[in-house]
Amino acid sequence: MSHAEFVAEMAAVSDLLSAINLLNWDARTQMPPGGAETRAKQIATLTAMARDRAASDAMQQLISRAEDTLADVPETDLRRRALAQAKREIDILRRIPAALITETAELSAKSHSLWAKARAEDDFALFAPVIEKTFALQRGIAEAIGYDDHPYDALVSRYEPGMTRAKLRPLFDALRSGIAPLLDRARGAEVRTDFLTRGFPVAAQKAFGIALAERMGYDMTRGRVDDTVHPFEISFTRQDVRITSRFRADALAAGFFALWHEAGHGMYEQNIAPEFTRSIFATDLVNLYAVGGTSFGAHESQSRLWENRVGRSHRFWEQHYPELVAAFPDQLADVSLEEFWRAANRAEPGLIRVEADELTYDMHIILRAEIEMALLTGDLAVADLSAAWAEKMRDYLGVAVPSDRLGVLQDVHWSHGYVGSFPTYTIGNVMAAQFFETALQAPGVAAGLDRGDYAPLRGWLTENVYRHGRSRLPDDLLVQATGRSLETGPYLAALSAKVDMLA
Repeated sequence: MSHAEFVAEMAAVSDLLSAINLLNWDARTQMPPGGAETRAKQIATLTAMARDRAASDAMQQLISRAEDTLADVPETDLRRRALAQAKREIDILRRIPAALITETAELSAKSHSLWAKARAEDDFALFAPVIEKTFALQRGIAEAIGYDDHPYDALVSRYEPGMTRAKLRPLFDALRSGIAPLLDRARGAEVRTDFLTRGFPVAAQKAFGIALAERMGYDMTRGRVDDTVHPFEISFTRQDVRITSRFRADALAAGFFALWHEAGHGMYEQNIAPEFTRSIFATDLVNLYAVGGTSFGAHESQSRLWENRVGRSHRFWEQHYPELVAAFPDQLADVSLEEFWRAANRAEPGLIRVEADELTYDMHIILRAEIEMALLTGDLAVADLSAAWAEKMRDYLGVAVPSDRLGVLQDVHWSHGYVGSFPTYTIGNVMAAQFFETALQAPGVAAGLDRGDYAPLRGWLTENVYRHGRSRLPDDLLVQATGRSLETGPYLAALSAKVDMLA
């Protein structure tokens, strides 16, 4: 009975976090701007309730009694694993003062609308105080959690368990050295892009994108698609997983690639084993967030897999380009399949991370991670942030930043307090290639992709990734599925093969 009481209490915490997710989804898609102040108070109240309940002495007693109840159960049993995970995450949560968690939640809820306004008006000065406060709070959280080498270790490990700055350095170095020559080769390719700005009605783009997302496997009976400033996915249970995108009439493809990216996140959440709904395996207690995926990096591996390994592949467009032409016959009448595919995969350093091509994307991530590390230690002042951003964009990508809206204000993450989360995008890129390479060896997967049937790939991912939710740590999940820990080889090989096709 004691274990059942623990499960019931965890379900109640999960419900509170799902309610917070719902309030955040509304704030980012439908809430009028005037609601930001009161919404921040509501989210802060619920976050405090969730924190107090999860970190309470009563929860500690429930965990202790549940351990006694399961003492004779094998360690591989899901109940034992859930209990061990809860104990580990609650221990981290209990180190962070309640007031710090509440203040962070309230700032995050208020900051989103302020960030959107500052971005729209290209007004860095408006948002700079939020960045100052955000990094001050995150420094406090890092100190409370504790670390051996660098405060960034405490923060990045919240999103990717076991990750540290020391582990990121060789990963970033390997990608920098591996991608640079590929980018040099790809830059010489002639790619026609004039047709991408011909005025593609947003409603038609969205309909095309949703139709393909459904064929990939995103279940619209348990999800929905909304418009937002910065695309995201959010879940409440596996039965209600929502995604967003951002479409522009003068930017064909960007909107539906973003949509398929978020659909990849959505499929992960929708296909977590039913028994994990409203459980520790559907709740990130360290970050007080209702999510089923085991880490941000594992989650990004699925969004990047569907967006890039599938959605930008030549065989994908061999199957679906005729449908795109049928949707936009006037705009694409003189555009061949090959011309469109090359445009969708062109390597061209740009300003916007979410619209970056595969070869330059990780440079955007490395830039942001380095800036976060410097801001966290005080080696970089917020007052100097715009200049530092522009300098790194010039050094890493050879791009001049014309405005803060297209520079330091473009990402939503700091408004939400997600300091330390950026590296998980690159980790996800590397994991995605490793998962995909292995999946292609499974019966029926490659043949299915060749005919536009995504069920075999989705089935492999469900069995090897999705269904396990948070019941396995990210490295364990990767090793179980592919036989090895994180390695850059498959990712660099996939990028090289694409450059060969473009050259």
